[in-house]
Amino acid sequence: MEGHARPQAEDSIGVSDRFKVLAAVDCDNRGRQQGNWYTALPPLVRCNTGLTPVDYFGRTMLENLPENIIVGVINISVGGCKIELFEKDNFQSYVDDSPDWLKNTVRAYSGNPYKRLVDMARIAQKSGVIKGILLHQGESNTGDTLWTKKVKAVYDNLLQDLDLKPGSVPLLAGHLVSEDQNGACASMNKIISTLPQVIPNAHVISSVGCEGVKDRLHFSAAGYRKLGRRYAATMLALLGKKITVE
Repeated sequence: MEGHARPQAEDSIGVSDRFKVLAAVDCDNRGRQQGNWYTALPPLVRCNTGLTPVDYFGRTMLENLPENIIVGVINISVGGCKIELFEKDNFQSYVDDSPDWLKNTVRAYSGNPYKRLVDMARIAQKSGVIKGILLHQGESNTGDTLWTKKVKAVYDNLLQDLDLKPGSVPLLAGHLVSEDQNGACASMNKIISTLPQVIPNAHVISSVGCEGVKDRLHFSAAGYRKLGRRYAATMLALLGKKITVE
């Protein structure tokens, strides 16, 4: 969910001021301070990250919701991490054994991305209601049959720490670069597809037809846009509004 594709000019055009991002880190180059809301122009994660599915999730939501609705997002992501990084009580051992590049990214969140996520979500709750959790992760856990249970533990902890009722907040999880794009980790999609068996309120978003890039791990900008629209279509359906996307 960190995003790999470089945002293009079109990605900063026509972004509604009703689409907000809560800055999870300080970004002097973007004029953003941690814990404050801003119009959701990319990048949404950190100061120099890329386009993500969240960008076009929010845009598509607003295109199909009443004009009095504001959509706010929080995106705390570490590209290349295992789901273990977000384990509330065991993350430190994972960080300690990680390469320096991952440790450096984790430092942006004061060493604890899960805690930063909870802290930012509590700020968001002061002015809004948490309606859903978006997840796009799994490349580093490819083949891990316990992944769904690990995700459930993170999901359950979030509900508890944010005083949300069990099952009240849907979890939307997207597939990785798919077989039709020669995805290096496409086999993980079979495991991701079983998530609703472990979390009844989970919903899986297909990545078939979402353009990948040469590294076979990431999507192109067009691929992220399409995947983001699909996340939105799933969320809108849960709100009782069906739309058609590619």
